[in-house]
Order: sequence, then structure tokens, then C-alpha cells
Amino acid sequence: MSQIQYRSQSEPDRTFSQCRGRSPLFVKLLGILIALLGSVLITVSGEQPGSAEKWIAPAAEARKKNPVAVSESSVAAGQKIYVKRCVACHGKTGNGDGPDAADLGIHPAKLSDPVIRQETDGELFWKITVGKKPMPNYARRLSPTDRWNVINYLRSLARR
Repeated sequence: MSQIQYRSQSEPDRTFSQCRGRSPLFVKLLGILIALLGSVLITVSGEQPGSAEKWIAPAAEARKKNPVAVSESSVAAGQKIYVKRCVACHGKTGNGDGPDAADLGIHPAKLSDPVIRQETDGELFWKITVGKKPMPNYARRLSPTDRWNVINYLRSLARR
């Protein structure tokens, strides 16, 4: 059975309204501190709305090697998956200009961009696996082999 404790009327309210009676400088500094902490937390979490912050894979994931050899069949399988799952946002040639791209509120990654092409297969695999809004994660939607095939197909786009 819980006990109810009553406060005396002389005991002050302990809420955010405690700032009443404080100097305006203190209140401003507190506001700046909260804003700075908020921006630090947003940057650390990688969820900075409306910005094009860098999406970096963990080092261990970036070092993963593609176990699926590049072959005609792998590239063809990757293309089939890409057309079904990726074209709507990333576009036919990977330029981020798919028919659904305008409705996303952000620009999908331009897979044809040299910076993205320089990412390791492991980095791309991790990004496809975990996703990042609005891109879904494909951990359960595509088998690991399918994800590696898509990466082989993406590499073929750069050669076209």
C-alpha cells in the first residue's frame, strides 16, 4: 500500500518555473546551454532534420568484404531487386530522381555520386541493411545475398 505524502504550503514548487526570480542573464545562459546540448544530441544521433549530414557506417561494418563475386548473374539479380525496391526513389541510373523522390521531403542519395561510389561494399551493405528514414531497412526484406547482389549492380552503374 502506498503512502500519500502532503507538502506543506511553505514548500516551494519544484518545476521549470523555478527560473522565475532568476536574473535574465541566468535564464538566457540556461536557454543557450539547452540549445547547445540539444544540437549536440541531434548531431550525435544523426537525426538532424533538413540537413545533409554524413551517414557513416561503423568501422567494423565498413571493413566487410562482399562474399558474392561480381558476375553477370549477380549483377542481373541485383538489377532486378534494384528495379523493384530502389528505382522509385533512387532513379533508374541512381541519380536520386525516381518518381517518388519528390514526395520524400529529402533528396535520396545519388548512388551515381563519386563520393558514394568510393564507399566500401561493407558500408553500402550496412546502409541497405539498417536503412535511414525515409529509406526502410532491408535486414528482413532482402536476404544478405540479395543485398550483396544489389551492391554488385550499383557498382555496374558507375561503369555505364
